[in-house]
Amino acid sequence: MDSRMKPQFSENAMRVLEKRYLRKDDSGKIIETTEEMLWRVASAVAGAEEAHGGDAGEWAVKFCNMMARLEFMPNSPTLMNAGTPRGQLSACFVLPVGDSMEEIFGALSATALVHKSGGGTGFNFSHVRPAGDRVRSTSGVASGPISFMELFDHTTEVVKQGGTRRGANMGILEASHPDIIEFVKAKTEKNILTNFNISVGVTDAFMDAVAEDGDWNLVNPRTGEITGTTKALELWDLLTESAWRTGDPGVVFLDRIEEGNTVPNRGRLDSTNPCGEQPLLPYESCNLGSINLIKTADKRGEIDWESLETVVRTAVRFLDDVIDANTYPLPEIETITRGNRKIGLGIMGWAELLFARGIRYGSGESLELAEKVMGFIQRIGHDESEILAKERGPFPNWKGSAWEKRGRLMRNATVTTIAPTGTISLIAECSSGIEPVFALAFRRKAFDSDTLVYVNGYLEEALAKAGESSASVLEQIAVGGTMAEIDVPRALKEIFVTAHDIPFQEHVAMQAAFQKYIDNAVSKTINMPNSATVEDVRQAYLMSFKLGCKGITIYRDHCKDTQVLYRGTGEDVSAASAESKPSHAKPRKRPANLVGSTVKIRTSFGNLYLTLNHFGGQPFELFATLGKSGKDTQAHTEALGRLISLSLRSGVPVREIIEQLKGIGGSQPIFENDGIILSLPDAIAQGLERALGETVEIARDDMCPSCGAPTIHAEGCLRCVSCDYSKCY
Repeated sequence: MDSRMKPQFSENAMRVLEKRYLRKDDSGKIIETTEEMLWRVASAVAGAEEAHGGDAGEWAVKFCNMMARLEFMPNSPTLMNAGTPRGQLSACFVLPVGDSMEEIFGALSATALVHKSGGGTGFNFSHVRPAGDRVRSTSGVASGPISFMELFDHTTEVVKQGGTRRGANMGILEASHPDIIEFVKAKTEKNILTNFNISVGVTDAFMDAVAEDGDWNLVNPRTGEITGTTKALELWDLLTESAWRTGDPGVVFLDRIEEGNTVPNRGRLDSTNPCGEQPLLPYESCNLGSINLIKTADKRGEIDWESLETVVRTAVRFLDDVIDANTYPLPEIETITRGNRKIGLGIMGWAELLFARGIRYGSGESLELAEKVMGFIQRIGHDESEILAKERGPFPNWKGSAWEKRGRLMRNATVTTIAPTGTISLIAECSSGIEPVFALAFRRKAFDSDTLVYVNGYLEEALAKAGESSASVLEQIAVGGTMAEIDVPRALKEIFVTAHDIPFQEHVAMQAAFQKYIDNAVSKTINMPNSATVEDVRQAYLMSFKLGCKGITIYRDHCKDTQVLYRGTGEDVSAASAESKPSHAKPRKRPANLVGSTVKIRTSFGNLYLTLNHFGGQPFELFATLGKSGKDTQAHTEALGRLISLSLRSGVPVREIIEQLKGIGGSQPIFENDGIILSLPDAIAQGLERALGETVEIARDDMCPSCGAPTIHAEGCLRCVSCDYSKCY
């Protein structure tokens, strides 16, 4: 009798699986079910059991059922590629970048192969000689690390990962490099290094110099000579100001990550994967997976520790088997990955667990629970790795490792990581990683263009228990996503907080609480409101260092909308200002015949009819008419239509127009079949989106290129709140 469980994926999860994970034939037709997908993954991974005398069939069933119950999900490459000809199962890699042209272009070639296989890459560019330095072989001058980073960025752009994932990179430059100031400023220009997260690598010595307002030497990596000196505090201030403006750069605490290096005999840790949670040695890769905490707890959030232990042990074995089942893109990667056998087991569903228990995210009680839960997972994970070592032998590089010095035989050099769970948390229908929720209610656009209003289930339950009129409250929450300004009991406001309701100090404290019991590092974004100051960013960075974090990434809401350009002197000027006056945009003439489509939207003023005409395949003009409104309202609607038409004919991107109108509030919002309509301008914006379908490419960072909904920055990634889209920079 087949003991495999039937997976209980929701309708939304099914949409994600169909679009991203289920196998398709050459024509794009889906050729496997969700049950077949899970069995494909489980049986491929469990096949590694045979080499160790294990029962592959038995473990395949256990792995399959663990995923079917949504208790655990591996990283996306494993779900996509296990049991397929590609067979590349790792999510993250670190590649070395040397100083010679041969080394740099060798790393570039390796990057293309890794991205093609479905992985992301991290680099430390600190070995590349600075711009203007001497190149003896050609009697020329070097272009510096940033110019080469742009080459890696362009390569990433043209190599799409296996047709399913866009490549992502982490670029690190150490604070002592002569080009560090240019590096810190690099992403203050739009459309530069768009496929990179960037971080400054800082040491304890640098942080001491910041605290003492001391001098800091800049050192040429080619010669080891000091080429200049700057004030450490001035560099620190520039770093935090750039992060305030654009979200980049983050900071990696190099001495802190090296302290966690369990195989220092094999090299120094000086780089991480794209989202910062996995410090790795050159050519090393790591296999990640996450436990859905809410599936190991009851409705009140009480954890079944015995059940959690079973999941942890099974997941550790699964991830160890992945190392043997994997097909590696380069022989160097296979050698060191098998030599150290690093795995990264983390969690997701943390926000739901706190909701279920009635605990506020960021409170002292939540921090204590974080340490208790992660301490348990790490202890059981280490124990299982030790058991596997006794069964199968320790990782090959165990001799001389930190584990040998501790007298502990281990199968894996590292066991725990808090990784981004962008798409797999959508499949599991839980919050991502250890992040708070980003909205309590939001519009979600399905793939058939239907739009629904989704409300957090725990909130609905709590409102019912409190005797609140859920319809009225939920309607208000759907507008802003939060209860901060809504008249509800204080106790509810305290528990049901969203990312931007939480002070940055509590975000950092949560990251630090988990880091105490993580072998590798924690991927988390410290979200800040748009009103946050440069000083807030500075304090967040300092706090993360003092509390023992291995790195930090902040994102100030909508900061990318106000990017600036830096002049060579360091003076910053608005991106909107220019040295010369822009030329006047002349509207194109209207042809005699145009083709378009009409959509109808119900508003509080009557039915709104929008006709969008196209010319040359692009939106060209808009006619807006209200059915039964008064003359003034109709006049305003017609005026908006004329101005939008003028803008379109003058070359303004339609997405820019939608962004300006969408979300404008009015005095009479109503729920329409496809969601909430806030006002006539909001109705026009939503109508434009419907008329366009999915034909418009969206370039802005805060709008989803798949469905046009708002996006959030979490765990070093860009995630859509509405559909399955996610992108790690």
